[in-house]
Amino acid sequence: MTALVLALLAGAVVGLALGGLGAGGSMLAVPALVYLLGFTPAHAGTAGLLIVAATSLTGLLAHSRAGRVRWRTGLLFAAAGLPVAAAAGALSTRVPAAVLTTGFAVLAALAASRMLAAARKSPSPGATSGEAAVRPTALRSAGAGAGLGAVTGLLGVGGGFLAVPALVSVLAFSMAEAVGTSLMVISANSLAALLPRLGATGGLDWAVVAPFTAAAVLGAWDGKRLAGRFSGRTLQTAFAVALLAVAALMLVDSLG
Repeated sequence: MTALVLALLAGAVVGLALGGLGAGGSMLAVPALVYLLGFTPAHAGTAGLLIVAATSLTGLLAHSRAGRVRWRTGLLFAAAGLPVAAAAGALSTRVPAAVLTTGFAVLAALAASRMLAAARKSPSPGATSGEAAVRPTALRSAGAGAGLGAVTGLLGVGGGFLAVPALVSVLAFSMAEAVGTSLMVISANSLAALLPRLGATGGLDWAVVAPFTAAAVLGAWDGKRLAGRFSGRTLQTAFAVALLAVAALMLVDSLG
């Protein structure tokens, strides 16, 4: 199978995950770039951020039109994470590839566990909880945003796999609102983490990155439509199982 076909298929899967779950783009894009398309971990992190940023912006537009984005809370999360994401992105170029891969695998496993737990407790997808139901302090919200920014910059992941569970469990968002708002956070953090990486990791293979990104952008629109057809519980469970498989593959590779 040619690199172009693999890039298109992987991009479509990444777009579906981001558009449907508001999470998982980098968790799927980075392993695909490394194991299927031969990128180094450093180049995969940079390309993954680029792909996720473009795809998240597309998904954000789709969910915003459907009224599924809480802009005020999302902006607070994003603003707190931006400077941390930029600093961690610069630091990531000095961390050994094996350490990054191991950290990525551990976080993937933790994220899958959180999503499985959330799926078991999740109400019906149409339920709404209202922003007034839970009002955490601004410091707590900013702290969560800063943590997401650190993960984004250091490991080259958008942070949605942590943002969605946090928005659902801490702020009592419905799954649909968490997906839409997460895409705004991912977009901002990915762009901030991408900037310091562009000049530090050399040139990217645009013959692979460009079709991968295009397929992901198109997939995000389909993912948004799928999010309206399936329950949040079903989507979370399916994605968590896939994440566990990715985590196991990467951990075995890093320790081998």
